[in-house]
Amino acid sequence: MPLFIVALGIIALLLLIMGLKLNTFVSLIIVSFGVALALGMPASEIVGTIESGLGGTLGHIALIFGLGAMLGKLIADAGGAQRIAMTLVNKFGEKNIQWAVVVSSFIIGIALFFEVGLVLLIPIVFAISRELKVSILYLGIPMAAALSVTHGFLPPHPGPTVIAGEYGANIGEVLLYGMIIAIPTVIIAGPVFTKIAKKIVPNSFTKSGNIASLGEQKQFKLEDTPGFGISVFTAMLPVILMSIATIVTLLQETMGFSDSIIVIVIKFIGDASIAILISLLVAIYTMGIGRNIPIKQVMDSCTTAITQIGMMLLIIGGGGAFKQVLIDGGVGDYVAQLFEGTTLSPILLAWTIAAILRISLGSATVAALTTAGLVIPLLGQTDVNLALVVLATGAGSLIASHVNDAGFWMFKEYFGLSMKETFATWTLLETIIAISGLVFTLLLSLIV
Repeated sequence: MPLFIVALGIIALLLLIMGLKLNTFVSLIIVSFGVALALGMPASEIVGTIESGLGGTLGHIALIFGLGAMLGKLIADAGGAQRIAMTLVNKFGEKNIQWAVVVSSFIIGIALFFEVGLVLLIPIVFAISRELKVSILYLGIPMAAALSVTHGFLPPHPGPTVIAGEYGANIGEVLLYGMIIAIPTVIIAGPVFTKIAKKIVPNSFTKSGNIASLGEQKQFKLEDTPGFGISVFTAMLPVILMSIATIVTLLQETMGFSDSIIVIVIKFIGDASIAILISLLVAIYTMGIGRNIPIKQVMDSCTTAITQIGMMLLIIGGGGAFKQVLIDGGVGDYVAQLFEGTTLSPILLAWTIAAILRISLGSATVAALTTAGLVIPLLGQTDVNLALVVLATGAGSLIASHVNDAGFWMFKEYFGLSMKETFATWTLLETIIAISGLVFTLLLSLIV
């Protein structure tokens, strides 16, 4: 019965968002109230549950998410992202142009959220395509693969950051293991899949695409952008700080040495919130003041970044409210009882639930948060590595992007594809990322 109610709630969510075109946040709150009542929760407790779910979720990620958005915006507005892309294109040369796009998209994807990275990189990909006379899709698939993988697996992106908080996983471990899984996944879903896609839908590689909807893009002369080294350093600094702290923590657990002043300092600056705050302060100098850009202009970029993610934060909060209803309403415990004594890996279970919800709902973040509400009660019964459950949930939440996902339509329109071609490229690409992510997570679980 509880799972039937959840299924009805998901159908209601689909009808509200796709049928009535209601705002996603408003739809999530309405469905959260409806599901809570249907599950028999006392009316006096429902508001408190929704408030605690919304507040608890945003309380963990608002700082990381907000500072991360500012960091990405500063790098983009200063031309740092363009410098990274164009330098790598020149270094790799025409013969290895795909790999240049993969590496630059991966680095930029760590710093920028998926939609921002897509809007920023597509004009660069189109320009390279025209100059070298190669198919835009030949470069577009590797670019989208790198951006999607970083979005699904690596903090400070919303999905993995939120799920890590819900599961109580070490965010540094999520980042470290996420990098290990992300690199082979990008190679398979990018350059390797491009060859397969060319055989499946060869006509799609002749399309010219259309980026008129992006409007006028800010173009920089390369000499007016920050240096390549400082741009990469600024983009990767949160990753560097968090990775160092995680490695030190893992070594400490293995070797058993006690905390010293140095270890305490490393752990402090490697905390996700502190690492991104330090990185933002560095970016304010390297991408702004150090290049004689007035501080007001730098702060305007930061303000714009926060304005752009306001609705996304509310949607994540709404997803958190729905998740809390599933936990407090007993659905999570019901799922835990169903799987009590099962030999099914929590990693596989989290991936499967996230995949089903992703196909149903469209939003990767909402799918991941709803999965957390169902999986959290199970985690107390096992000693599975929580960081790996985070990555499995993230991988499952990317699968089979189709007509209920905004990314599907963005890819279709920008690259001028038909519906069939979009399914055979974008939808298949996201599915390969999801399955590869699961396989590599399961392999990693044999080691860590």
